Amino acid sequence: MTAPSLPESLPDSLPVLAARVGEALRARGQTVAVVESSAGGLVSAALLAIAGASAYFKGGAVVYSRRAGRALLNLTAEDMAGMRGETEPYARLVAGRVRDTHHSTWGIAESGAAGPSPSPYGDVPGRVCLALAGPVTVSRTIETGNADRPANMDLFARHLLALFDETLRAQATD
Repeated sequence: MTAPSLPESLPDSLPVLAARVGEALRARGQTVAVVESSAGGLVSAALLAIAGASAYFKGGAVVYSRRAGRALLNLTAEDMAGMRGETEPYARLVAGRVRDTHHSTWGIAESGAAGPSPSPYGDVPGRVCLALAGPVTVSRTIETGNADRPANMDLFARHLLALFDETLRAQATD
């Protein structure tokens, strides 16, 4: 697991990040499926706001409870053995699951505590675990140091798309 990090600088706006990610995916003929929890659908909305999103967006789910995980991702007790939400292993699991169920190139996911209170797991507000599953698997934990729920939801979405953008750019140079 990667140590939590405070963002050195704020990522670009959601529309800017989504446009870059969408263009990169379109240019490569790749697709993405999304799992969100504490971002509440902002990542999917940003990607879908780009004209021509059907070329790269396969679908998404807001998985905000274990029941939603069972219903939307077919997560079983065996899948979750020794695991809890709001961790990098969980984010990697659901990113891979949504990639596979949607037959997409990439699955991306976030799971965190938007605030204003700590999560049921005891995670501080402003902590989010991000993951990408595709040609490479990447995960990262971010702590915003903020308990403002709407601000964290926006930041979590921006950080997930920024990580995806960064990874896509790195893949282009490999």
